[in-house]
Amino acid sequence: MRIYLPATLSMLTALNSSGEFRPVGGTAFALTPALRESYLDGDDEELAEAAIREAARASLRLMAAEGDGPGDGEGEGTPLPARRVVIAADVDEVKLRPDLDVAVVKTSGMVTLSAVASLLVDGSEAEDKVIRAMELVDAADLGDEDAELAIGDVEDFDLGWYATQELPFLLELL
Repeated sequence: MRIYLPATLSMLTALNSSGEFRPVGGTAFALTPALRESYLDGDDEELAEAAIREAARASLRLMAAEGDGPGDGEGEGTPLPARRVVIAADVDEVKLRPDLDVAVVKTSGMVTLSAVASLLVDGSEAEDKVIRAMELVDAADLGDEDAELAIGDVEDFDLGWYATQELPFLLELL
């Protein structure tokens, strides 16, 4: 099953170094039967986009939870920009979790780089909106309409698609 794993740039750096990615809490998003049922219509590509949007929002939560906020270069002296990151991977076993949300699945263990199908990352033009959305994602989740509008502003930016072979170059160009 194709799953969409929320991540951060520091997590991509670790994936590049180790060849493995451990999803936080095993949480991922996918085109699940519950997601399909929640839409009146839409093809698989449109529904996968909904799962990707959910993973991108979860990426905002991960960045906010990292504690250091944007610019955490992991002590390397080079701050990392604020960008949403979603890792698309193909895994054999997931557990559907419609009790958490219609697109949520849980996976166990590491996801290897060989299972990664592609990487989805914000471009530099989204950074200001990403920083603002990071500050407000919790408030949006709790129903704050102004915060939800800020999240909508960042969701207006499409994530760029990168092949796994491009990972070292993507990180180098940041």
